[in-house]
Amino acid sequence: MITFVLVEPENSGNIGAVARAMKNFAFDKLVLINPKAEHLNDEALNRATHAKDILKKALVKDFSYLETFDYLIATSALLGSDYNIPRNAINPEELAQIIPKKGNIAVLIGRESSGLRNEEIKKCDFIVTIPSSKKYGTLNASHAACILMYELFKKSKKKKSNDQLNPAKKHDKDVLLKKIYEVLDTIEFSTKEKKETQKIVWKRLIGKSFLSRRELFAMFGFFKKVKK
Repeated sequence: MITFVLVEPENSGNIGAVARAMKNFAFDKLVLINPKAEHLNDEALNRATHAKDILKKALVKDFSYLETFDYLIATSALLGSDYNIPRNAINPEELAQIIPKKGNIAVLIGRESSGLRNEEIKKCDFIVTIPSSKKYGTLNASHAACILMYELFKKSKKKKSNDQLNPAKKHDKDVLLKKIYEVLDTIEFSTKEKKETQKIVWKRLIGKSFLSRRELFAMFGFFKKVKK
């Protein structure tokens, strides 16, 4: 079970935005450690939109509550060197690959103004950072949380909004290409090579399009009519 922990959050809007992102990616455990901003005021609730329930059941705790977790994962935009081991970090995609499927896990998001402190990071099992521009590498707390949630959600077995999409199978694509080639064979080209080029182009277009079966059958119907 993954819990998102906001450490001394300073902005009500950000708290609401984190709750909304949690709802988007099927997380529902939110803990606020010594919050400096309200999480149930109008600003937070408005930013949460349809995730008000997450805000309403969020736990407000002090730092001692972190002792209840099996794993603590820190987040930071400030990276360490070879001589600052606590700040040696992995990226969110790597986190999604290695995070345990079981256990009570907390992902810590630091203060908007200053992030997590060294002493807080040292208490964590490891640290995650989001690769970004060297010119301005620090993300808004809610944006960082959203990216982490997205990567974790991708690797989960939870139902996703695009699960209903039914991609075309190889056999379906072969049938469509056969129909397209039959149409091309009825068209006069100045050279044989130009006809072959057309066939190669159509094959690549179909391959790169990642058509759904519904889209593919619509195209199949079109080229069937063209041949007539």
